[in-house]
Amino acid sequence: MKGKKYVDALKKLDRTKQYDMAEAIEKALEIAPAKFDETLELHEKLGVDSRHADQQVRGVVVLPNGTGKSVRVLVIAKGAKADEATAAGADYVGAEDYIEKIQKENWFDFDVMITTPDMMGLVGRMGKILGPKGLMPNPKSGTVTMDVAKAIHDVKAGKVEYRVDKQSICHVIFGKKSFGKEKLLENVTTIMDAIIKAKPASAKGTYLKSVAIATTMGPGIKVNYRNN
Repeated sequence: MKGKKYVDALKKLDRTKQYDMAEAIEKALEIAPAKFDETLELHEKLGVDSRHADQQVRGVVVLPNGTGKSVRVLVIAKGAKADEATAAGADYVGAEDYIEKIQKENWFDFDVMITTPDMMGLVGRMGKILGPKGLMPNPKSGTVTMDVAKAIHDVKAGKVEYRVDKQSICHVIFGKKSFGKEKLLENVTTIMDAIIKAKPASAKGTYLKSVAIATTMGPGIKVNYRNN
């Protein structure tokens, strides 16, 4: 059962209509049912078969206006790289001590883990714990790197990862309700451009099958987006 506020929001939508992105954002802000500052999410159904390695769509993009979320960063590094991470504003910096804390205490008070390549032997052992939570560092998402300062800066500045799931859908957050229409439109356009550029060469037929946006508690709003 959906709550009364959700149902009321739904009544204000024309379910048969595909809105232009600017209009869709305006509508989402107008009907957002919750009193808190809701997050906006983009959902794109892609014409790829995510079971095939050559049809994976995955990457990162820094949003021009950030995400509106404060991101807690854990860096697994030693020596000079650990010092660099501390100076760059990482929330937690360590090596075996934090790995043990995660394994023994089930500690997950962080949103992103960044590590240097030499530490992946240690971190890799936690694949079964970190993987399902989406916390496993990966070179493609820029979280396995020697340039830890840049990685921390990007994450804190509003870097988001887009990744196609088993249903061939990308789900990406693109800001908070309080950002207002213009900033949200800028952010979502940046993400969409990046996903379009990431189209695999082996993808056949229509690439963007459907596009929708929604606030945390609100209904999905269909977006009319020209296919590329």
